[in-house]
Amino acid sequence: MSAAAVPGREPLPGGPVPGGGLAPYEGERAAAGPVRRLLGYLLRHPGLMVALAIVALLLAGAILAPLIAPFPGDAGTDTNLMATLKPPGGDHLFGTDLAGRDVWSRVLFGVRYSVGVSLVVIFASLLIGVPIGLIAGTVGGKLDDLLMRIVDVFLAFPSLLLALAITATLGPSLEHAAIAIAASWWPWYARLMRGEAASIRGRAYVEAAGLLGIARWRVALRHILPNSIGPVIVQSSLDLAGVILTFAALSFLGLGAQDPTPEWGLMVEQGRTLTATQPWVALFPGAAIMLAALAFILLGEGLRERLDPKGQTRR
Repeated sequence: MSAAAVPGREPLPGGPVPGGGLAPYEGERAAAGPVRRLLGYLLRHPGLMVALAIVALLLAGAILAPLIAPFPGDAGTDTNLMATLKPPGGDHLFGTDLAGRDVWSRVLFGVRYSVGVSLVVIFASLLIGVPIGLIAGTVGGKLDDLLMRIVDVFLAFPSLLLALAITATLGPSLEHAAIAIAASWWPWYARLMRGEAASIRGRAYVEAAGLLGIARWRVALRHILPNSIGPVIVQSSLDLAGVILTFAALSFLGLGAQDPTPEWGLMVEQGRTLTATQPWVALFPGAAIMLAALAFILLGEGLRERLDPKGQTRR
C-alpha cells in the first residue's frame, strides 16, 4: 500500500527517498525531533550524562535500600559485636564499623538522609525565598526595600556559620539541622528571584498586561514567575551539592544526625579516629558524599548551559 493510501498520514514532499522506501511522516519526525535534540545534547555533554546516571543510581538506592541492603537492620539499632571492624570482603562489601554494623548497608540507607534531607531543605528554601523575591521584584518601592533589608541581614552571615548558630541554639538533631540549613539558604533564592522579577517587570508585554487592567498578582504568576524561575531552578540544582556538604559538616561536628542514624557525615566522624588502621569506616561514606556532591554539581552545570547560557546564576 502506498503512503498516500494511509488515512490521516501524508508523506513528506518528494515522495520516495533515495535508495528506496518512503520519507518519514511529518508527525513521526516532529515526535523524534525533541528526543534527538536531547540525545544530541547529552552526547555533547558527557559530564551531564555521568551526573544523570549517578543521580539515578542514588534515587534507586534510596528507594530500594530495604530490598538490596544485605543487613537492613544495621541501618537502625542492630549491633554485632562479634563482627567489629571487619575489613571489606565476604559478607561485608564495605567492611563493618565499631558496632559491627555493615558499612555498605548504612551507606545505602544514608542516601535517604544525606540526599533526601538535602532535597527537602532545597524545596523548603525555595518555598520561602521565591515568593519573597517575586513580591519584592514585582511590587518594588518601599516593600522591596524592606524585604531586601531583611534578606541582607541573613546574607551578612556565612551560611555554615548561621546554620551552626541555629543548630547550637535548637539542639543537635536531624530535624534541627534541616531547619538551620533552610533558614540560612533561602535568602539566596529571594535575592536571585527579586533580580530576575525586577528585570522582567520592565518588559513591554508585562507593562501592556498592567495597562489592560490585569491584576498585579495575576501578572506576577502568569508572566513574571514563569519567565524568571529558570535561573532559580539552575541555582538550586547547583546548591544541592553545597547543602549535602553542609549537612554532612553539621553531623560531623555532632550538631546534625545522631547515632544510630546512618547519615554520611556522622559515619565519617565515627571513623575519623580509625583512619590509620581501619580506613574503610570513614572512607566509603566520605566517598559517597564526594560522589553525590560531584553529581549534582555536574547536573547543575549542565542545566545552566541549557537553560541559562549567560551564566547569570553564579554567585
